[in-house]
Amino acid sequence: MPVLYLSEDEVGRLVTTDLALEAVGAAFKKLGLDEAENVPRRRCQTDAVMLHVLPAAAKTLGVIGFKAYTTTKAGARFHVTLFDGKTGAMTAILEADVLGQYRTGAASGVATKKLARPDAVTLGCYGTGKQARTQILAVCKVRPVKLVKVYGRDADRRKAFADQLAAETGVDVVPVATPEEAARGLDIACTATTAREPVLKGEWLSDGCHVNLAGSNYLTKSEADVELFRRAALVAVDSKEQARLEAGDLVAPLKENVLTWADVVELGPLVVGKYPGRESAADVTVFKSLGIGLEDIALAARVADLARQQGVGREIL
Repeated sequence: MPVLYLSEDEVGRLVTTDLALEAVGAAFKKLGLDEAENVPRRRCQTDAVMLHVLPAAAKTLGVIGFKAYTTTKAGARFHVTLFDGKTGAMTAILEADVLGQYRTGAASGVATKKLARPDAVTLGCYGTGKQARTQILAVCKVRPVKLVKVYGRDADRRKAFADQLAAETGVDVVPVATPEEAARGLDIACTATTAREPVLKGEWLSDGCHVNLAGSNYLTKSEADVELFRRAALVAVDSKEQARLEAGDLVAPLKENVLTWADVVELGPLVVGKYPGRESAADVTVFKSLGIGLEDIALAARVADLARQQGVGREIL
């Protein structure tokens, strides 16, 4: 089979929030049914470059592959490589910065659909970058959001970001000047920041709030304080194995015995009903997103299929 290559621009023309929610939702169902395998992110580095690799396989999706990306002081470069799940033949290589943004947003969307109250209509967002954008896009698809409050450190940037997302979603998106305003009295909160110390305090949250923590995948970084986990009735992660290696948000709650690993559930089994999920309208629920390879290959496979149908991309082998 010829190998398809898709550039960032080509992926960007094909990927949508709806497609990402469908693909990532299916991936978590496969995990919950033990029909997929995910390997936690592995890292290695030189003095100047760090390489990150996230392998995964889903036999009933017919795909196996990995995302690999490098990070340097100049930025990051992302690719997903796909192989046929039966023959092992390479089928596609996709540049994957945009794809990664959408799959991360979709993971929070899947968690929000499962855990947020059905009547949740207000959202707070921490962060004004590319990942914050897809958090808002996904949450607005799975809940009837009417108001989004956005906090970022730079006033001009948060105003521009709010204007952009209001245009994209048709929802009232307003910038706020303090982090507390992006949580107080709201139904859902999302974090997608580069913060090393907590930007979200559990004391700010109303009963019944659902929180998506999507910014940190290092043990040395945390976007939320211990009080959030003290209040949480349910804490879910995309992968417990990966969370043990990367979930900086959980370090302090575990150390202070506010949380134990036995309390933490995985999103896949939660989605297919192996755990009860929200049990009360007053429950505070948390999804800690790390970003797993299965999300990448599931969405990349759907994008590659679309590309072939529409004649997008080029054959390289």
